[in-house]
Amino acid sequence: MIQTAPYGTWTSPITSELIAAGGAIRLSATKIVGGNIYWLEGRPAEGGRNVLVCRHENGEIVEVTPANFNVRTRAHEYGGGAFVVGSDAIYFCNDADQRIYRQKPTTAPFAITPSEKRRYADLILDERNDALIAICEDHEVAGKEAKTTLVQIDLGAGAMIRLAGGDDFYSSPRLSPDGRHLAWLSWRHPDMPWDSTMLWSASRSADGQLENITQVAGGKGESIFQPEWSPSGELFFVSDRSGWWNIYRASDDEIVAVCPMAAEFGLPQWVFGLSTYAFVDATHIVSSACIRGVWSLGTIDLTESKFVPIDTPFTDIGFVVAQGTKVAFCAAGTKDVDAVIEMNVRTQTRRIIRRASAMNIEAQYFSIPETIEFQTSNNQTAFAYFYSPRNPDFQAPQSERPPLIVISHGGPTSATSNSLKLGIQYWTSRGFAVLDVNYGGSSSFGRDYRRRLNGNWGIVDIDDCVNGAQYLVDQGRVDGDRLVIRGNSAGGYTTLCALTFRDCFKAGASYYGVSDLTALAEDTHKFESRYLDRLIGPYPQAKNIYLERSPINFVERLNAPAIFLQGLEDKVVPPNQAEVMVEVLKKKGLPVAYVAFPGEQHGFRRSETLKRALDSELFFYAKVFRFELPNVIEPVEIFNLSEEK
Repeated sequence: MIQTAPYGTWTSPITSELIAAGGAIRLSATKIVGGNIYWLEGRPAEGGRNVLVCRHENGEIVEVTPANFNVRTRAHEYGGGAFVVGSDAIYFCNDADQRIYRQKPTTAPFAITPSEKRRYADLILDERNDALIAICEDHEVAGKEAKTTLVQIDLGAGAMIRLAGGDDFYSSPRLSPDGRHLAWLSWRHPDMPWDSTMLWSASRSADGQLENITQVAGGKGESIFQPEWSPSGELFFVSDRSGWWNIYRASDDEIVAVCPMAAEFGLPQWVFGLSTYAFVDATHIVSSACIRGVWSLGTIDLTESKFVPIDTPFTDIGFVVAQGTKVAFCAAGTKDVDAVIEMNVRTQTRRIIRRASAMNIEAQYFSIPETIEFQTSNNQTAFAYFYSPRNPDFQAPQSERPPLIVISHGGPTSATSNSLKLGIQYWTSRGFAVLDVNYGGSSSFGRDYRRRLNGNWGIVDIDDCVNGAQYLVDQGRVDGDRLVIRGNSAGGYTTLCALTFRDCFKAGASYYGVSDLTALAEDTHKFESRYLDRLIGPYPQAKNIYLERSPINFVERLNAPAIFLQGLEDKVVPPNQAEVMVEVLKKKGLPVAYVAFPGEQHGFRRSETLKRALDSELFFYAKVFRFELPNVIEPVEIFNLSEEK
């Protein structure tokens, strides 16, 4: 029997316990070696530990790395490219000491790099020289910016030699099939890898040193992504030179687009080791491609230059790898949680190897996203996914409209997808509507859309979130008096700006969000230390703009309750960003809550943190909007909250 109850008070099987215990496993970094498929699992129930897992050809699934190891690099703080698999051993970065370890099938992991303040990423094997090639981020000199180089590590003697240096950042080393040529990417301050990168190629001497170094592509205003060598030794890469990240081939001093499309075959390189395409053979590529924010899988016959879609239910696809016709990737869909998928690209048969969650929840509890486009500032169009409240056990009173939670994603140069996210379904199954916004500056919509945020962070993103919410209010689909905005990291900044500089939202939740741009410019890590030059302006020359767009400087304008959730070991957005804001709001008399998590960094990984954060946010909204929760939740201290109805 369907019960009638106010929005926000519905009981749901999509609980914080479910999400924290198993629903939030992070799947990434698929690889195929010798027919075996490898991937990483980030497990909240194990303190966020990353475990290397393998599915053997016989179907057996085993954990490769021991329980006392966490496969994670902190290069660029965000990591990626933390392991590589050889014929007789695996090599991986361990989180605790950031050293590279070698592990053979019958032996425990053994450190092959010294105990120094160095971090490594993008590991590849150089079997010709019995060596690893990797990115090395050197933090030896205290108080100085980390020095990044491309290095070769001898697997016998352990000696490390520098292959390339001088630029601020390096990534994506790729060896040709015969091992005689190396390609890689580099870029320099103030560019981020989605702004301008350079693609290099070099021949290699007998001992692995680089010779005849040549810049193949890239430079001012061109972003290069994922160089790869074909089985026949041709160099391919993704470039946005046309305005879209398309795949190109470099041969005979000519660069040619292999399949020109108004689609994205690349991603912002927030982490190392990303891959959107792989070679099936010398003339066929399997690839993911993104059109208007939705990813699909397909093949490209290089003789015909045509992308042929493969029918799958997936709308978010990444970490595409191949060995012959066997393909593996991570994917999710509007009704499917993230999973590791194996596919025969020729027969197009596929199977799920591992799901991010083993949940057993009926599909009628899931809200299916609706793609919406709405007019925003300067007569432009912005994009979002709208989720209506959905729960087969409940309906709201006929005259009531649902509260709306607007999500501003992190990055900000990133994107949200319409794949199944239990974190969103947690809200919709309780009676909240959700608008997940791909504001101007998001990737997945071409270079021009991505560049809308240049010089306009704290303006365009807020306008798009506000205009998206107002669009739904005007349609009568949500309650204009119960609009909430929430976001993490850069999305937390957008949240705090919206609460401070606009009058649209009645409450907000900032997950490790930025409140002080000046402090961020002066106190963050190397990878993002000049990011704001493009988004705001050069610092300190444009310091006035930093001050004008920092919510912390205008708290007198903030008249909406807010909850702050913060990891105390966050090096990207330090805790003081939240703590200063909280203290000011306390003194101002606004309802405010602060939930801090010892041991957590930038992005929550532990199951107890994930559970507590969701519950705290729900408790906060219930108190602010005066509705009764159906279940007991551990309370959160809310300062300045009047209990009067």
